[in-house]
Amino acid sequence: MITFAEILKDKGYPGFDPVKHIDAPWVSDRLSLFKPEDEARFWFKGFQWPRAYPLNFVWLEDGFAWGTQSAAHNMPLPPSDGLAPRVAGIFVYGSDIPVTPWIAESRGGRVGSVLPPFLQNFPAIWDERRAEIVKGLRHLETYDLAGKSPAEIWRFMVDARAFHVRAWEIHFDLMYPLTANYLGFYGLCKELGIASADIPKFLQGYETQPMKSDRVMWQLANSARGTPVHRIIADTARADLYQTLKKTPAASQWAAAFDAFLQQYGWRSNSVVDVSSPAWIEDPSSCLGIIKSLLQSNDPYAFENSLKAAVAERENLIERSRAKMTTKEREAFDQALASCQHANFAWWNDDHNWYVDMRCTLPIRKAAQAIAKAVDFSDPADVNFLFYSELRDLANGKRSRRSFEPLIADRKAYFNQWNARLEEMPIVLGTPPETIADPVVIEIFGITNEFLERMKTGAGGVKQLSGIPASSGVARGTARVLRSPDQLHLLRQGEVLVCVGTTPTWTPAFTKISACVCDGGGTLTHASVVSREYRVPCVVGTGLATQTIKDGDEVTVDGDKGLVTVHRAA
Repeated sequence: MITFAEILKDKGYPGFDPVKHIDAPWVSDRLSLFKPEDEARFWFKGFQWPRAYPLNFVWLEDGFAWGTQSAAHNMPLPPSDGLAPRVAGIFVYGSDIPVTPWIAESRGGRVGSVLPPFLQNFPAIWDERRAEIVKGLRHLETYDLAGKSPAEIWRFMVDARAFHVRAWEIHFDLMYPLTANYLGFYGLCKELGIASADIPKFLQGYETQPMKSDRVMWQLANSARGTPVHRIIADTARADLYQTLKKTPAASQWAAAFDAFLQQYGWRSNSVVDVSSPAWIEDPSSCLGIIKSLLQSNDPYAFENSLKAAVAERENLIERSRAKMTTKEREAFDQALASCQHANFAWWNDDHNWYVDMRCTLPIRKAAQAIAKAVDFSDPADVNFLFYSELRDLANGKRSRRSFEPLIADRKAYFNQWNARLEEMPIVLGTPPETIADPVVIEIFGITNEFLERMKTGAGGVKQLSGIPASSGVARGTARVLRSPDQLHLLRQGEVLVCVGTTPTWTPAFTKISACVCDGGGTLTHASVVSREYRVPCVVGTGLATQTIKDGDEVTVDGDKGLVTVHRAA
């Protein structure tokens, strides 16, 4: 395992200059490499964060630093000043920024006047913010850069960057108060004796935009089932599939329907906030790979039945819980529940991904790729190894493409060197606290006291893992350990998905799997929310699943107790 001392010795990408390459606004703690004094703080590696290509530093500056820290001030929320970002090699870590008791007390007084009107008006606020985001996206996504000079493309990049900053401001301006509201409800439920695993179920049964996309994708798969298109999809390599379908007369009608799907749902990346990840409409192979995987199932997924079951479980749980309460307790519970269902963090946390996390970085990628082509990069992907300020100099003629070529080669080697050590990177760094008290860290990232103990123990010889019960039910099946959503086509019907964590790109997998196990995450993480909606037993926050479980292992997942048992080695 890589140590903190080894990370401190690393100076970052070749040619990295923190003064020139990190110059965006920040509030409390700017983006940086790890510093010696950071060892006294507690850091965690988010499973949903992309690897830090130089150009991906724009997200670390705009979203991670500015977005979280400015929102913490604007809201204002007492627990922290947002998140501090650090880079270790090509991996991203975060830590809460503590505030003094005086600041916390001052904010506590202010938040009381800000939070109630926000929660009361949340649906209208989200409608307005979403419309703002969609308007910006459609302009940037459809803007034609063909024939534009590098300098003209750079002016588009400036607009794309301004939109990027605004999108992340909206993201965290909404996320923090929604989280605060949920945590208040969570605390009340605990006082009323409601089990932790049951609390998120009160907010399930509401369809999100990613789920709507999955439903249409299933309809496309089912329309191909048993036709010549099915055979083409099954027999053709994913990289060649789109062109083969377009050129085959028997597939023309299906290909036209697929193109219509891409126009509506294809403006999204395969990974969140990652400039290296193309949109589906740019590279349809990822989407077709998912459809290829869906066609391996014999039965169409029953979306309506799944949604009805989630609603029924929610309503039955509400009824059973209220029956055990006194009149006074019921009044408090009903009021808090109504507020959380009106301003539903569990629903919004998946819905907003479609508009922000999966899309708002794509215009920056679009501009970077256009500049790379305009200056004759042999491989446009090499542009990801330039920092934003370097790309500006390239586009405006201050530096030539040739002057960057040796540096790009060195940075690619640096990236590959660190990427090869992925499994050596610790999930947590620094000095763990005596106890984890921050409910956000627990419920979203899954960093609990038990999680920290598992990190100390390690994975050697473990036959049963414990984690956070995220979605109820018990299932037994063959494990499929995946490291990336690009591997989803390997997943077979009824297998148990084992991964570090999931993002909305993984959602179609939940129509096929019998259970899900994640290293990271809490009850409000993506895997937890989607598992409850798709009626899949799920355990998150195990810390060691991908190290302990191997492809082909027979495992039982108990989503009620938060236990994963390995019965037979592969």
